[in-house]
Amino acid sequence: MSDASDGERALLQRRARALGDPTRFRIFRCIVESPEPLRVAEITEQLGLNHNAIRQHLAKLREAGLIREERVSSDGPGRPPLQYRLATEVAGTWGTASPYEDLARLLLELHKSDRSPREVAAEVGRALVLPESPNGSLEHLEAEMARRGFEPRRVDHGAELEVVFGRCPYEALAGTDPDVVCELHLGLSEGIVAATGADVEVTQLVAHDPEQAGCRLRIRSTQPTSESAGD
Repeated sequence: MSDASDGERALLQRRARALGDPTRFRIFRCIVESPEPLRVAEITEQLGLNHNAIRQHLAKLREAGLIREERVSSDGPGRPPLQYRLATEVAGTWGTASPYEDLARLLLELHKSDRSPREVAAEVGRALVLPESPNGSLEHLEAEMARRGFEPRRVDHGAELEVVFGRCPYEALAGTDPDVVCELHLGLSEGIVAATGADVEVTQLVAHDPEQAGCRLRIRSTQPTSESAGD
């Protein structure tokens, strides 16, 4: 057996052991079923477990590569809190939805409609933003695209910024029909940002080879600058 196969088998066994604990599996499902990343306090509230025990279980899930741990962006004092989401590479396994299921729903809606891919996806994006969502527009956009497997990262250019997608979860289909897939991604992003009511807008999606990823979503502020405000 090759080294690669040995490594894959060891990873599979590690993940199986991590999910073999009933409490840990409940925590994993709690994260999987949440539309946004969860913090320890939120998991504690949902499951009614001791937060120290939850932290230990989260560490096991993270070590097994089942979830990702990230710090929440914060301008307040103290260390930013941690939040947890499903690991991108796990999507479609262990009872989780495949990224292609989301894409299939968009394509079915497109098939039933006489609207463009961008318009259909924008409507879906707007529906993804819940009224009680505490996140700002960019945070919500990053969270949703991360959940879908795009591995987004923000690059700030001052008044303008870019959200760079480190991975295309629809690589196979994007290589066959990039125009439709990219228009769906653009519309989805526009809908999410617009629904938050924030003073930013999506201006462009700069597409790259889906095998290499790196597509850039350009976003700018719609707030008037000091110069225009004085006119």
